[in-house]
Amino acid sequence: MKLSEEKKKSVKLEGRINIPGDKSISHRSVMFGSMATGTTKITNFLAGEDCLSTISCFRELGVSIKQEGSSVEIQGNGLSKLNEPTRVLDVGNSGTTIRLMLGILAGLPFHVSLQGDDSIAKRPMKRVTGPLSQMGAKIDGRQNGTYCPLSIRGGNLEAMDYQSPVASAQVKSAILLAGLQANGTTSVTEPSKSRDHTERMLQAFGVYVIEEGNKVSITGGQTLKATTIEVPGDISSAAFFLVAGAITPNSRIVLKNVGINQTRTGIIDILVKMGALISIQNERVQSFERVADLIIETSDLKGTIISGDVIPRAIDEIPIIALAATQATGTTIIKDAQELKVKETNRIDTVVNELRKLGANIEPTDDGMIIHGKTSLHGGEVDSHGDHRIGMMLAIANLITDSEVSLKRKEAINVSYPTFFEDLQSLCK
Repeated sequence: MKLSEEKKKSVKLEGRINIPGDKSISHRSVMFGSMATGTTKITNFLAGEDCLSTISCFRELGVSIKQEGSSVEIQGNGLSKLNEPTRVLDVGNSGTTIRLMLGILAGLPFHVSLQGDDSIAKRPMKRVTGPLSQMGAKIDGRQNGTYCPLSIRGGNLEAMDYQSPVASAQVKSAILLAGLQANGTTSVTEPSKSRDHTERMLQAFGVYVIEEGNKVSITGGQTLKATTIEVPGDISSAAFFLVAGAITPNSRIVLKNVGINQTRTGIIDILVKMGALISIQNERVQSFERVADLIIETSDLKGTIISGDVIPRAIDEIPIIALAATQATGTTIIKDAQELKVKETNRIDTVVNELRKLGANIEPTDDGMIIHGKTSLHGGEVDSHGDHRIGMMLAIANLITDSEVSLKRKEAINVSYPTFFEDLQSLCK
């Protein structure tokens, strides 16, 4: 991305956009529709590369899936009718695909091999393969199932009561999906509550789920029944425009139909704490998820401390929060965010290194970063490192730099937001 070789003109952001479908919910709608009996219809599906990888994998398992843009129709025959694939399942760049699929495959009596891209090959899988092996699945891979490629032969699972060392929706979901196929009741207890899309959507598909604080339980032997899912806009994608509207002068943006699930609204809580002018309108419930329109206006941000239980509710938004902090008066400290190290990149190091290239006063810590503001940013050459959220953060930084930002590997953004640049351009006045 390079807007021009000339000195930039000042820009303001004004207008309204529809945020693409939530990535987490899009993944799960395809997975659960493939596990269910009957025809599942999905609207506002995110046709990004990660979610298309999920569709591809379930087609390899014998599921009939029709996808045209943001509309998907799945002819499900139930879990027991999934077939042993003839080829290795390729999850691309999608950690959600591989970790949740491991939970599904753990209960199926056949062999499957899974692989992904170079980023997936570096991401830790033991946090999922460990408990699934304890339940009875036979899983192997590099370093005893710690890294891809992985091989799994499932079946004959026993329920377990798992105390998760991390608050991770992917870990929780994998175990619950295995628990659906296990003898007895399986439960997962987290140190703090992670996003709960799996629990909500399982209920939409007719599964009984028990939730008690940070503990979720599910009894094996239940079946999923097809339903209709309307996917809300992804708040993780909306986060980039919330920050853009807050830090760009004379701006006002309306973001339509955004999911505001309370396990995902850490970005709103953090920005409001920093002084952002955010309003929430037209709240409603669709497909077991809360949805609303979000309005953001140019704001006078203040530094703050971001830590504790809000971190799991905003973990994917930390890169764009770091950019916001460079434009806040005072110091912002982000801690308790070790999970950033095992994302598509080590997001602590990547965020710090790339923002420093633009003049940010930012330093890494073992569990987060410290950002000193307010800082005037300059242009320069930066790199997404193949990480979609780093790419979008750097593209938003271009709005407030004194000269152009040149972004390498911008195609990574297609993973979660294929129309990002078109939507951004439509708001620039």
